[in-house]
Amino acid sequence: MSGRRMRQSNRIGTSTSRITDDQITDLISQLNRALPEMRTNNRRSKKAQADKVLGDACNYIKELQKEVDDLSERLSQLLPTVDAESLAAMVRRLV
Repeated sequence: MSGRRMRQSNRIGTSTSRITDDQITDLISQLNRALPEMRTNNRRSKKAQADKVLGDACNYIKELQKEVDDLSERLSQLLPTVDAESLAAMVRRLV
């Protein structure tokens, strides 16, 4: 067992809580399918693909966080222009 693997297994604990290489590969594949820009890019080696998928996932999450922040800011600017009765009607429609 390599030194890196040995350190990882010592940190993980019992053998029942270890994640296998097959499980990691499966999780990377699931993440690959979940990312819009990655759905068609399946020609790389597994290691290169995993590196790219994880990097793209991080970038995609950052983009989504920025979009949420932007939409929250926009909503906070719009809310003062909406009267209470209209707001209550919108909430009732959503529920």
